[in-house]
Amino acid sequence: MNKNNHRFWILVSIVAISGFSQGMLLPLIAVIFEKSGVSPSLNGLNATALYIGILLVSPFMEMPLRKYGYKPVIIYGGALVIVSLALFPLWKTFWFWFALRLLIGIGDHSLHFATQTWITSSSPAARRGRNISLYGLFFGIGFASGPLMTPLVNVNQSLPFIVSSILCFIGWVFVFTLKNELPEQEVGINSFLATIKQFRKALKYGWVAFLPPFSYGFLESSLNGSFPVYALRMGIDVSSVSMVLSAFAVGSIITQLPLGIISDKYGRKNILITILFLGFFSFTVASFLEHSFVGLFVAFLISGMIVGSTFSLGISYMTDLVPKNLLPTGNLLCGIFFSLGSLSGPIIGGMFIKFSENVSFFYIISTMLLALSIIIFAFGKKTFLAFEQQKS
Repeated sequence: MNKNNHRFWILVSIVAISGFSQGMLLPLIAVIFEKSGVSPSLNGLNATALYIGILLVSPFMEMPLRKYGYKPVIIYGGALVIVSLALFPLWKTFWFWFALRLLIGIGDHSLHFATQTWITSSSPAARRGRNISLYGLFFGIGFASGPLMTPLVNVNQSLPFIVSSILCFIGWVFVFTLKNELPEQEVGINSFLATIKQFRKALKYGWVAFLPPFSYGFLESSLNGSFPVYALRMGIDVSSVSMVLSAFAVGSIITQLPLGIISDKYGRKNILITILFLGFFSFTVASFLEHSFVGLFVAFLISGMIVGSTFSLGISYMTDLVPKNLLPTGNLLCGIFFSLGSLSGPIIGGMFIKFSENVSFFYIISTMLLALSIIIFAFGKKTFLAFEQQKS
């Protein structure tokens, strides 16, 4: 195995373990709080802590990455996640867990920002979709495994947190075997204001590519943070909820790599429009099957196969649209838009459950997917070069 392949597989393995911890935390804490009598709106608020952490740290991430390189940022992020996960069993209170989830958001974002940028900047254009889809695939495998830890709460509430912390530590150790590298430098990125200017440049070229990460963030957090509460109130048991959520993640695993390869051939814009529209259709169908476990399981599996790749396809699309020297900024904005979607998901989901008892929870998801498919169809470009040619 050559150096690049060795690095690539370590990076995607780290992402898989991070996905596992994220996939575990959302439904696990939602179930623990629901059983403790915490309201859906407060439950949703606690779930937003992870994404508040992402937003807080985002404006300050690009400078250390350009100055110190990828490896130190990944090591820092991994260490913060490991320690935070290990601290959950110490004290079960709403605000302590809120603070820990916020720290995990900061750590996870540091880890994902550095790994995404390292992979996108080192991937040739002809294999970009494949490599990013493998990144998404490994995250999906981890995320699919996470909800399966939820039933362990009936054995011991501390057990899932301890297992996740140990797995993160094992993956984190392998990062030390990598040789550090620096991203392609942009002159003058040494202040907060300079970073804001970079944001404006990246948004000018690639704003439409940041909508798929937003949609995936909304989808992931509302399904994993709010749907368990909705399902429990409909009489679906905890084990069934975890299996249904895992079906969505398994669906995304099945099609992650094929969709990435197809997007290399037929274009990211065309594939994104198609899957977002089909996602609208699949979640609309799910609204008619929500009282059947088998129906929900099948609907979530198919929905995962359709829209489970929107985040990785969005990153690949961003890489098509922005100049290479703006890739760190573009990856940072992908994370910011993902967190904005993730923040709004549990809040809107929690309020929807509270105030719209006779309306299906899935309508808010299907409406959002339809709107984004129309926007990308109307405003999306194919590549950065096409954007420049049209502008001139």
